[in-house]
Amino acid sequence: MLATSIQNIPERISDSEVLHMLKSENINGEYISYVKEFSKINDEILSEWFNINVKTFRSYKKQDTILKENLQEQVVLLISLYKHGIEVFGEVEDFNKWLDTENFFLENFKPITYLKTVTGIRFVDDRLTAMEFGDNV
Repeated sequence: MLATSIQNIPERISDSEVLHMLKSENINGEYISYVKEFSKINDEILSEWFNINVKTFRSYKKQDTILKENLQEQVVLLISLYKHGIEVFGEVEDFNKWLDTENFFLENFKPITYLKTVTGIRFVDDRLTAMEFGDNV
């Protein structure tokens, strides 16, 4: 059964909400597994995003694995980003397609290349918000 705290991560999350989660929730391997299931991204790409090797990533998917705080933050933000992306695009596949397409408004970079850092995740999330308000992104 999926932890209620994972289900309750909003599609737009403030820094203070992230910090509160990091201090009050047990952000463990279950969250990593959820990112994999929810995003439909393969282990190799996810391990790149988290700056860990694939073997380590796979071991982190165990429910009782304790994650470093920086990884916990990135996991929470990615869950929130994916919820927001699905809200904007309707389907995870459509969001993933947008993430993996070169974008003129991002200097021809693919949005997916920004997901390796917290700042990059926030940047992509800001682009989603801009799209909701009619910006070309």
